Amino acid sequence: MPAACESVLEDIEDIVSAEDLKPRDRQFVRRNVFPKVRKRNSQKNVQTDDEPPSDSIIPGVQKIWIRTWGCSHNNSDGEYMAGQLAAYGYKITDNSAEADLWLLNSCTVKNPAEDHFRNSIKKAQEGKKKVVLAGCVPQAQPRQEYLKGLSIIGVQQIDRVVEVVEETIKGHSVRLLGQKKNNGKRLGGARLDLPKIRKNPLIEIISINTGCLNACTYCKTKHARGDLASYPVEELVDRAKQSFQEGVCEIWLTSEDTGAYGRDIGTDLPTLLWKLVEVIPEGAMLRLGMTNPPYILEHLEEMAKILNHPRVYAFLHIPVQSASDSVLMDMKREYCVADFKQVVDFLKEKVPGITIATDIICGFPGETDEDFQETMKLVELYRFPSLFINQFYPRPGTPAAKMPQVPAAVKKQRTKDLSQLFHSYNPYDHKVGERQRVLVTEESFDSNYYVAHNPFYEQVLVPKDPLLMGKMVEVNIYEAGKHFMKGQPVSDARVHTASISRPLAKGEVSGLTEEFRRSPQNGTNWKAQPSAEIPVKTQLSSWMALQLPWQQEGGGLKILSVGLALLAVLVMFYYGGMKIEL
Repeated sequence: MPAACESVLEDIEDIVSAEDLKPRDRQFVRRNVFPKVRKRNSQKNVQTDDEPPSDSIIPGVQKIWIRTWGCSHNNSDGEYMAGQLAAYGYKITDNSAEADLWLLNSCTVKNPAEDHFRNSIKKAQEGKKKVVLAGCVPQAQPRQEYLKGLSIIGVQQIDRVVEVVEETIKGHSVRLLGQKKNNGKRLGGARLDLPKIRKNPLIEIISINTGCLNACTYCKTKHARGDLASYPVEELVDRAKQSFQEGVCEIWLTSEDTGAYGRDIGTDLPTLLWKLVEVIPEGAMLRLGMTNPPYILEHLEEMAKILNHPRVYAFLHIPVQSASDSVLMDMKREYCVADFKQVVDFLKEKVPGITIATDIICGFPGETDEDFQETMKLVELYRFPSLFINQFYPRPGTPAAKMPQVPAAVKKQRTKDLSQLFHSYNPYDHKVGERQRVLVTEESFDSNYYVAHNPFYEQVLVPKDPLLMGKMVEVNIYEAGKHFMKGQPVSDARVHTASISRPLAKGEVSGLTEEFRRSPQNGTNWKAQPSAEIPVKTQLSSWMALQLPWQQEGGGLKILSVGLALLAVLVMFYYGGMKIEL
């Protein structure tokens, strides 16, 4: 579309302004209306390579390939988008080549992740694929040159992915980047009961909040996810119940900082966890996601009790990032090394055998050799069984990107030195010969084993016996590696099945209501209605949108008023001196 025809519409109110002609004035300007005439091919039976006009394309029948980078929160968003698209009738495919549209769900934590994202966009365009972008990269910097003209679905707008995909397939550019609010208060995001396709039908990822309370100088995710916004306890418990009813046996709680959960809505993490453990069936487990030291410090006693619960993994991911207080201050991490040690020491004492995972950034601006040696000493002291080592990458737009940088060679060497230290010890050798209870949930990358986890969320590889999948069994540990153990099931041990419900099949849509299931075509028996709100940035996209069942909230008057507004707009365009080309 020519640049002169491009319009950016944030909401229906943006279409009509005080300067526009009133309906009674339209009759005097009708001579300025120039209908666009579609030229016909004078030669019969001659086919052209031109794409069909957008109004001849039927949305809801195309194949869509979804690629997600990044954290568990991002993966959960990707599962929700896949579920809604499949429920609407689109076919989700694993074959990118056969797909009509690529949905690319990005991560902005590191430069390499964004590079992969950018390269995928280029590859899609070279392959003449329609493209919709999602995730933290376009949310944080939607005006980057390589995103120009492409459709974007914001991290809090994933419940409207069908609208965005539909308009993109028609040839329009759509951008939804707004925040979810209720009475002016920011919400945790889209509803938790949306249709979803779980990557692993046995594992449910629940985002308990979005955003955080920190302002780390190196973090780009804050630009995308914003400040803390938590889901209510009852909604999270209901989501867990639904998951168990669909055969899920393991729940992951995730967010940018689970420890900060509830501070914006008058509750806290222990309150949520105690409510959740009440609904976890025998044979199922809950894994808690990452928490920063400042917020977990206030709840150490309660957290120790919860992590000792038989249906909660004795596992906690607590990023330290550096063992130098001066570096932590430059990072604005809001804690000191002593705080981190207090958390780890207390939990190790009160939760015997607990697994503490942590993150470390090598080569942060201003990090000296002495600072780095403090970090090496910390790793040597605790010998973390799970350690995520990250070479520092300056992310555009962050304060850390403007700081004096550590030379690249020094960053690389420090990363190498820390990796060597991490691989110098084997955390599981002493466990050979133990009898452990494990929950089997997935297949190993090499497809030679099934992957299970013991009560400390340590990885145990077991034989590929289909009868074990989704079950809690006892095994004898006979071998240990750096990142795993191998176990042989005990023949006389009891096998626990987490749920009486059959797990959903791979690719099956979760959360479909009976209304959906009675539908004649992968959707529902609902009829097309005017959408209650259409804040789409589009090259003047279609004025009517299907309102999906999970978006319907019964606002009859609201729909009527918007319908009248849409009618007024159509009249305006018919009588007004405007020439529109889609």
